[in-house]
Amino acid sequence: MAERAESAAPRGGPGGANFASGSIPRHVIRLSGFMVMGFLAMTIAQLIEAVYLGLVGTDELAAVAFTFPIVLALGAMTRGIGVGAGAVIARAVGEGDRDRASRLTTHALGLVALFTLIASVFLALNSAPLFALLGAEGAILDLVTSYVAVWAWGFPLFGLAMVGSGLMRSLGDPAFPGIVMTTGAVLQVIIGPFLIFGWVGLPAMGLEGAALAFVLARSLGFVMTIYWFFVREKVVRLSFSGLADSLRAILHVGIPAMATNLIAPLSTAITIRLLAEFPSSVVAGFGVASRIEAVVAMVVIGISASTGPMVGQNWGAKRFDRVFESLKVCYQFSLAWGLIAAVIMWVGGAFFLSLITDDAALIEAGTLFLYIVPISLGFMGMVNVANGAFNALSKPMPPLVLSILRLVVVYIPMALAFAAWWGYVGIYIATALANVILGVIGWRWNKHTLTRAMHAIA
Repeated sequence: MAERAESAAPRGGPGGANFASGSIPRHVIRLSGFMVMGFLAMTIAQLIEAVYLGLVGTDELAAVAFTFPIVLALGAMTRGIGVGAGAVIARAVGEGDRDRASRLTTHALGLVALFTLIASVFLALNSAPLFALLGAEGAILDLVTSYVAVWAWGFPLFGLAMVGSGLMRSLGDPAFPGIVMTTGAVLQVIIGPFLIFGWVGLPAMGLEGAALAFVLARSLGFVMTIYWFFVREKVVRLSFSGLADSLRAILHVGIPAMATNLIAPLSTAITIRLLAEFPSSVVAGFGVASRIEAVVAMVVIGISASTGPMVGQNWGAKRFDRVFESLKVCYQFSLAWGLIAAVIMWVGGAFFLSLITDDAALIEAGTLFLYIVPISLGFMGMVNVANGAFNALSKPMPPLVLSILRLVVVYIPMALAFAAWWGYVGIYIATALANVILGVIGWRWNKHTLTRAMHAIA
C-alpha cells in the first residue's frame, strides 16, 4: 500500500522537487538547510552592519533599533501575501496542477510588486511622525528619518526577492532561494564599509551608507529572482486570465497571514516603547542583542519555513501520514536547536556583544537579554511550525488567534507587570514566557485541527 502511494505521488512543480515521496527528515533538512543558510547570511549581515555602526556611535545603533518595528511590519505584510500564495501553490503542485501553480505564481508576484511600491512611498513620506510615535526624538529621530529615506527605495526589491524565495520553495526548489539570500547578504557586508566609512575616496555616509548598501544588495537579489522565474524555470505567465480567482485564493490566507505576521512587529514596537523609558543604552542593547539572537533564531525559523511546502504538497497528494510525520520532525528539530542556541548564548553572549561595542551599559543590557530570551527559541519554533501547517491548509484564522492571544492576553500584561517589578529585565522575562506558553498551545491546537480535517476527508 505504501509503495503504491509513493509511486502514485504527483510530479514536482516547475522547481522539480516532490515532497510527497522520499525521506521526510531528508526533505526537511534540505529545505531547512538552504533556508537557514540564507537566513543566517542575512542575519549575520545585519549583525556585521551593527558592528560597522557601533564604530560610528551609540546613537546610530539606537536609531536602527527604532526602525525594527516598522521594518518588521512591512516585511510581515509582504510575507503574508507570500504565505497565502505559497499555500495554494504547494497544494496545486501536490495535486499535479502545474498550470494553476504557474498562474498563481504570476499573480502573486504582481500583487507583491504593487503592495511594496505603495508601502515604500508611504514610509518615505511619513517616517518622522511614525518614529516619533515610537519614542524617537532629537538627534536620534533625525538619524532614523535619514536612514529610512534611503532604505525605503530598496524595499520593493527586497519584498519581491523575499516572497519569490518562498514561492520557489513551494514550487519545489529548496536550493536557489538560499543562494539568492546569501548572495545579497555577502554583497551588503562587502560594500557596507565603503559607503559607511568612506573608503577609497567615497564620501563617509554613516547611517545613510548602511541603508544604501542594503538597497544595492537587494537589487542583486531581485535580479536573481527575476532570472529564476522568467528565464530559468519560465514559470511566469504574462496574462490576467484567472486573476480574480488567484487573488481570492491568495488573499483568503494572505490577509489573515498579514494580520498574524503584524503581531510580531507590534510586539517589538511595544517592547521598544517600554524600553524607551530607560536610558538609550538599554534600547541600543536590545537592538544589538536582538540581532545576535536572530543569528541562532534563524535555524528554527528555517525549520518552520519547511512546514508549508511539506504539509501543502503532502496534503494535496492526500498523504496524511506524511503530514503528521513532517510536523513531528519539525517540532523535534526546533526544540533540539532551541536548547543548543540557549547554551551558546549563555556561554558567549557577553563576548559577542563586546565584539560590537565597548559601551559597558549597552553590554550589560544586551547580555541580560541573551541570558533570558533565547531559552524560549524552541517553543517559538513550535508555534511557527503550527502556524505554517494551518496556513498550508488554508486555515489562516488559528495563527491569527494565536498571535493575538500571545500579544494581548499573555505578553502585554506580563510585560507591564514584570517591568514594574524588575525593570527592563522583566520585559525580557515576559518575552520568553510568552513564547513558551504559545508554543505549547499552538502544538496542541494544530494537532487537534489536522486530525479532525483528516477524518472529515476520509
